Amino acid sequence: MEIYLTYLVIVLLIALIYLVYKYGNKQKDDFAFDDFKRDIKDNLAEMRKETRELNTENRKEINELFKILQDSLLNRVFDSIKMQQAEFNKFSKSLSDFSDKMQQHFTIFRDTQAKNAKDSREELSKNLSRFEEKLGKSLNEFSEQMRNNFADLNKQSQNSQKELKETVEKQMKDIRTDNTTQLNEMRKTVDEKLQTTLEKRLGESFKQVSDRLEQVHKGLGEMQSLATGVGDLKKVLSNVKTRGIMGEYQLGNILEQILTPEQYSQNVATKKGSQANVEYAVKLPGKSSDQEVWLPIDSKFPLEHYNTLIDAFELGDKTVIEQTQKLLLKTIEGFAKDISTKYLDPPNTTDFAIMFLPVEGLYAEILRHPGTFERLQRTYHITITGPTTLSALLSSLQMGFRTLAVQKRSSEVWKVLEEVKTEFNKFSSTLEKAHRQIHTAAGTLDTLANTRARAMERKLKNVDSLESLGETKSAILPKSFDEASQVLPFEE
Repeated sequence: MEIYLTYLVIVLLIALIYLVYKYGNKQKDDFAFDDFKRDIKDNLAEMRKETRELNTENRKEINELFKILQDSLLNRVFDSIKMQQAEFNKFSKSLSDFSDKMQQHFTIFRDTQAKNAKDSREELSKNLSRFEEKLGKSLNEFSEQMRNNFADLNKQSQNSQKELKETVEKQMKDIRTDNTTQLNEMRKTVDEKLQTTLEKRLGESFKQVSDRLEQVHKGLGEMQSLATGVGDLKKVLSNVKTRGIMGEYQLGNILEQILTPEQYSQNVATKKGSQANVEYAVKLPGKSSDQEVWLPIDSKFPLEHYNTLIDAFELGDKTVIEQTQKLLLKTIEGFAKDISTKYLDPPNTTDFAIMFLPVEGLYAEILRHPGTFERLQRTYHITITGPTTLSALLSSLQMGFRTLAVQKRSSEVWKVLEEVKTEFNKFSSTLEKAHRQIHTAAGTLDTLANTRARAMERKLKNVDSLESLGETKSAILPKSFDEASQVLPFEE
């Protein structure tokens, strides 16, 4: 109810505001407007008073209704409690009667069960007595029968054991006899085979021993030859000239394995006006296609200083090691100066030359000293290499040669492509002429296929078909040999 009244007040306020707005636009007299405002206030006060009175009356009505509802509920609750009490009393009485009846029935059942149990015990006792008598009698008869059966079984078992023992003894005797015979035969066979195998194996062993002794003699001869070769090698290495030949031979083998014969030369005078020939020189392309530039490669092998250094390392003498290292580096530097003076002559040669050391250990010893390698390159323009590094350097040069060959071939390929381009232009013009001629011939063929073919079809319409011609021929010819014989009789 209060919500409805609130909504009504809001609607009235909205209507009054609308009227005030409308009335203010029409009436511009301030005095009339003040009267109107007072009327509105009075009306609102009366409406508030009426609203409060209505709220008071509503509260009173709600309280009265709530009191009536409470009294009604209490009366109903009291009536329900009284009815439940009556029902409970009735149920208690029924339960008491049922309990008395159950007690009587239980007493009767208990007496009956006691009587039945007594009768069952007496009957069971009688039955047990009769069963004991029968069981005792049956057990006596069974035990007597079992004794008789065991006696018979014992006799049979003794007889069977005796017969089995005799049979087993006889068979064992036969088996021993057979085993003895077979063992004698096997012993003879084994002795014969052992004798044969032993003789054969001994013969083979003696043969192998003799072969091995012969191989040992050959090995001793080879060792003697090897010792002789080592001595010869020492003689060769002790001679400076032969040692240089060995380094030159090793350098030649490396060049032969990696480069082609056209890419290097032996004993070349690389410096103009000089009679000194370098051992090997690699041909490199110059600025022009006809010009060649030589890369000098000379082998050096200071074996005495290297062996002295190895012996000093084995002895562990630091003083000798340092002296020998200085002497070895001085010798290598002298070799570099000699190669630079004799063989370098730019632009006929490259700006640098290669010193080849035929032993990897000697090359590694030179590299162990910091600055030596760079100093020789900077001062004498000499690059030191060992067998492995020289192979790598020559392989890179070989790749450069291949790249140069590809570049030379590329110019030839461009020439061929230009010629192909010219020929292709000629081929294109010729192909265009042929296309025009083929197009003309195709038009002529279309004319023949359409115009002339239709003319020939018109001419052939008057000619009989093959089918009609076949019918005519079949009508002329005889249908069988009998008809033919009638038409053309044969003379006998």
